[in-house]
Order: sequence, then structure tokens, then C-alpha cells
Amino acid sequence: MSYTDQVVQSIRKNLEQFTKQADVLEVGTVIEVGDGIARMTGLDNCQAQEMLSFENGALGLALNLEAETVSAIVLGEYKGISEGMTVKRTGKIMSVPVGDALIGRVVDALGQPIDGKGDLATQEFYPVERIAPGVMSREPVNKPLITGIKAIDALIPVGRGQRELIIGDRQTGKTAIAIDTILNQKDQDVICVYVAVGQKESKVARIVAKLQEEGAMGYTIVVSAGASEPAPMSYLAPYTGVTMAEFFADKGKDVLVIYDDLTKQAWAYREMSLLLRRPPGREAYPGDVFYLHSRLLERACNLNTKNGGGSITALPIIETQAGDISAYVPTNVISITDGQIFLETSLFYKGIRPALNVGLSVSRVGGAAQTKPMKKVAGSLKLALAQFRELEAFAQFSSDLDPDTKKQIDRGQRLTELLKQPQYSPMPAEEQVLSIYAASNGYFDAIDLKEVKAAEESLIKFARKAKSALLDKLRAGEWSDDIQNELKDTCEQYAK
Repeated sequence: MSYTDQVVQSIRKNLEQFTKQADVLEVGTVIEVGDGIARMTGLDNCQAQEMLSFENGALGLALNLEAETVSAIVLGEYKGISEGMTVKRTGKIMSVPVGDALIGRVVDALGQPIDGKGDLATQEFYPVERIAPGVMSREPVNKPLITGIKAIDALIPVGRGQRELIIGDRQTGKTAIAIDTILNQKDQDVICVYVAVGQKESKVARIVAKLQEEGAMGYTIVVSAGASEPAPMSYLAPYTGVTMAEFFADKGKDVLVIYDDLTKQAWAYREMSLLLRRPPGREAYPGDVFYLHSRLLERACNLNTKNGGGSITALPIIETQAGDISAYVPTNVISITDGQIFLETSLFYKGIRPALNVGLSVSRVGGAAQTKPMKKVAGSLKLALAQFRELEAFAQFSSDLDPDTKKQIDRGQRLTELLKQPQYSPMPAEEQVLSIYAASNGYFDAIDLKEVKAAEESLIKFARKAKSALLDKLRAGEWSDDIQNELKDTCEQYAK
């Protein structure tokens, strides 16, 4: 066979094996772009929340589906996009990477690493928008999530699967409570996700450095949408955080998610909505700003054993202006959550830290989220503090008061002093129980107010040394008359 025949035969063989395969791509054209928003025509079958790919490689997220056009937010830098540029559908709904490989990493709102430690070794993706588990998939919140902060664990307990709002003006210690709670989850088998929305990158770097220093990055994921990034990233970051948490909850683990803070997410959403030409409502927010937060926070849950038995606890943070908790976004989030921790500026400046306003703070789960020992000793604490608050105004006239009233005021002052706690020093639950029991039962009454903290420290040191078995029982959540008597004996021995 000649060389020509061989070539002809080879071509004929290739033609016989050739099958027609057409790649169908739906392509549109950018007709308007600016401020992180792009409008396009030609994408007739585009879906809501679908990822779009621009000619220059940038990604967009379709939000407005109109009769003739589609409006999308540009994820990342939008300045390289211009009118007339082609854009194509990807057919994929917005998703982010999930998995164990994320633990210890700092990622952006798209789940891409920004900590310089290389690519993520994960192949699994979850959609950013997921329907929250239904009522039949859940069970009541009944297991405590110990924050390590005495005032919270005793008075406003948080349970695994609860949504507890941290609210207050700027610079009142909201983030400090959240970070202390993360630090206290060491050896508690809880995965933590810290979502920084619109925060300065320097602040996020300091937080990450502190978590690394305390060994907390071994069970923590940090999602950061910095103040210098476009509004769509601040809008997406909380959803990215809870999506990453859902992966672990589906595997039966307990997860804590902190959104710091949702006020900035609402601002970002308002900015995007106005640019998308959605009608403004009260305070220029769009009408669905409630839904923005409700569909996020409803994903916090305590799943029953049939659905894996995992939980997601949410600690959203909201910043108020001049303590106004009746503003639009604060009232929205208060109505979605299961209670709030209200931090007051005046208390913060008085040196009461955490600056907890016990009157306006509440947990709608309450004693169900406390261990039995804490429930028993904290009941009298609430009563003593309530009585002290009623009488506090008379404290300055203490010389003219009858002995019983003076005793109540002195006890209240010592309890208030005892509930002060420095940052980055969460306290184990069993030591909290011992400390609160001693104060509530008058063992610190004879001690000078300035010496209360020192007395508490020496009592705990004494108990660690001489009563370690009692502390072990309290840590395990055991309570009986014998344990109560042991607590009493410990305090009396220490007092002697």
C-alpha cells in the first residue's frame, strides 16, 4: 500500500469515528457596569444566585432577573469589566468549599484562602443558600455552650443550637465576648467559625494572632470580608460562614458561628440593593432586610439524632447607635434570636467589664442551657442582683440605712465586683460555680470590696489543691445534697 493510500485510509477512519459534539453556551452582553454592579442582556434562562463568568475572568452573582436584563453583583474587582464585554452562564449556583481542610485557615467570602498557607485540600462544595432544617428535624436546646464568662453562664446562659445576640454601641466589648467564647471551647469538642464582616484587616490579623497564640486556631475557621473589599463580599461572608458550619453539623458535630457584625452586612446589602435599583424602604433599607438576617440565623439549629445530632450555635453581633436597641435592624435581629446580651457604654466606662446590662439582657432558653450545679447556685445570684439594682440608688446614703438593707447593698456590690472579668481569661464552669456559691452565701461579705477578686483567686487555688475531686464532680454536672455540703465545707475551711 502506497503512502498516499495509508493517509487516505487514516483520514477515512478518523472521519468514521468522528461524532458531532456541540458545546451550548448561553452568552450575554454587558450593557452597564459601575460600583460593583453589572447589567446584561441575552441571558434569558439565567437562575437566581447563579454564578456568571465575565470575559476577563471575573465572577458575578445573578440577583435581579428582569424581563429583558439580568443584574449581577461582581465578586471582587469590577474595574476590568466594560460595556460590550461578553458574559456567560456557568450553570452553577453560588457554592463555597467545605471540609476539615478549612480548620485553622483564614478565607475570604468566596472560601478562597488569604492566609498565605497555600491552596485548600478540599473537593467538596456546599451551596451558599440552603433551606434551614425544619421543625421536625430539630430538638429542644438542652446542652450548655459554656462561654467561660461568669456573668453570661450564670445569668444569660447560651445553649448549643441557640441564637444569642450580642448587642451594644461600638467599643463596648462585643468582639471580646465572642473571642473569649472561642477560647473557652478548647477541649470542648466544638468547631468555631469566626466571620469578620467589614472589619479592618489589622483587627482581623490581631484576632487571628491571638487565637494562634492560645492554640484556638486548631478548631477555628476565620472568614474575613475586610472593610476595603466591595459590598458584595460583606453581604456574602456570613452565608459562607454558616455554610462551612453546616458541613460539620451534618457530620454530628457541635459548631459555634460568630457574625461580627451583622450591622455591616445590612449596610452592604442596602448599598447593593440601591445600586440594583430595588425600592428603598425605612431608613433606605430594602423591604427584605429582615429576610436577609432571618434566613441566615434560622440555619442555627440543634438537630435530633435521626438527622445526625449536630448543632450550630449562632452569636450574631449588632452595633447600636447611642444605645438605641429600638432602631430598625436591631429590632429585626432581636425578634429573630433567642435572647440578647446587651452591653452598655456607661457600665463599660465605670469599669464593669463585661459591661452587661442584666435588666435588658435575656436568654429565652434559660436554665435548660445550664448544668445542674450552675442552675442551683445561679438562682440566688439573680435574686441578689435584682434586689441590689432596686436599692443601688440608696447606696450613697448607706450610713442612714437599716442593717438588712445595708447588708443587701454590700452583697450586691461584691457580686458585681465578682462578675467583672478581664479579657482573654475565660473561667472553667466548675470554678464559676464555686465562686458564685461563695459570694451568694456571704463568704465574701466580710472582705473589703477591693480585695474580693484576690479572695476569689485564693479560694479557687485552695479548691484546686485540696478539693480537686469536688471540682471534677461539678465539671461533670453532678449535683446532690452531699456535693452542696462539700461546697459549704470548702468555703468554711477557706474562710478559717
